[in-house]
Amino acid sequence: MKKIGFIGAFEKTDLIIYTARILTEIGKKVLVIDTTVLQKARYIVPCIAPTKSYVTEYEGIDVAVGFEDLEEINGYIGNIENDYDIVLIDVDSYEKFDSFEIISSEKIYFVTGFDSFSLKKGIEIIGTMRQKVKMKKILFERDFIEEDDEYLNLLSLTYPIEWDEEKIYFPYDQGDLTAIIENQRVTKIKLKNLSEEYRDALYSLVKEITPETKNGDLKKAFKNI
Repeated sequence: MKKIGFIGAFEKTDLIIYTARILTEIGKKVLVIDTTVLQKARYIVPCIAPTKSYVTEYEGIDVAVGFEDLEEINGYIGNIENDYDIVLIDVDSYEKFDSFEIISSEKIYFVTGFDSFSLKKGIEIIGTMRQKVKMKKILFERDFIEEDDEYLNLLSLTYPIEWDEEKIYFPYDQGDLTAIIENQRVTKIKLKNLSEEYRDALYSLVKEITPETKNGDLKKAFKNI
């Protein structure tokens, strides 16, 4: 089982759900865990009878909401490690970073835009880490400029973070936002109405999570969604 952490204050639920959907299309059994304060997955992922904590199925993805740690989920559904190929965990607090053992993840992504809240709150989340953590940046911005990344590096300078040299860029495009909102409205994951740049970034992310996937199989998966 691969555990992948997505850290930060920037809204990342749709990003994680779309990533999970592509992974299921290439044959992976995927669990998404929303540990965030707002629990947005509770509102955008349909569930017949939501309770304080539950697991629901959505387009082939299992989505867990409202749990305090991995053991609590294990008590609800069984053995995560045996049941899933990949677990994607959405985290926006150090407490959940700790209780969901994100430090042991195969990959950890720091997701942010460049508005002050996303940057400073995101840094606040990782600022209390007690040991050095390697992370890769997923950056959302309409027109990326190097000075923005340098500012992020400056903010995180005194914290125990080792940044991956490579980054993944997502366009913060109004057209993509409109497509995502429409997908939420019809409770359907569709990639075809997203921009080519957004799809390319998703492709890079999924390829990085599953480097064993052949390019042809991944391209076919995108066409099918």
